[in-house]
Amino acid sequence: MMRITFIAPALLASLLATTPLAAQSAMPPAQDLDLLEQMVLGTLQAGIGQPGGPMAPIDRRMRLAACPTGIQIDPPTAGAVTVRCTTAGWRLRVPLTRAYDSLAATASAMGSSSPSIPNAEVRKGDPVQLTAQGSSFSISVEAMAMEDGRVGNRIRVASAAKGRPMFAEVVDVGRVRLVGFK
Repeated sequence: MMRITFIAPALLASLLATTPLAAQSAMPPAQDLDLLEQMVLGTLQAGIGQPGGPMAPIDRRMRLAACPTGIQIDPPTAGAVTVRCTTAGWRLRVPLTRAYDSLAATASAMGSSSPSIPNAEVRKGDPVQLTAQGSSFSISVEAMAMEDGRVGNRIRVASAAKGRPMFAEVVDVGRVRLVGFK
């Protein structure tokens, strides 16, 4: 014989209301992003938007696991610093403002229609991160830009491993992607 039990609506509502609270308390503690940003600013000794400082504040919409050990801030390479916590398994790349970016912005704000320094994301002689991607892998190496370029432009780059120039597409500040690699 089958027995059917009805739960009072008020009891059911209280059970459903407590579930999200239990789920929230089960989440691990988050890294304090304000503290993380202050660490980056202190290490770089430059403010947000200043030459050598971060281009923008750290995005507060992120939720990083709290780092139980020391946070590592790598030296600037390819126009950014990398902030990482190896024990928690996260890594954050913070783009930096270069001196000529701030000069171009100042010239633009003063009404100059043609700044004296081109507004390229990659400049000749800059170190860049060269990436080759496939459907199941991604390989990155450090390379040197041999030409100026904006996002979408194809420029020549040379890596220490290859030595000879290769063509790459500019995808971001200090980042290029190998052209014709599938």
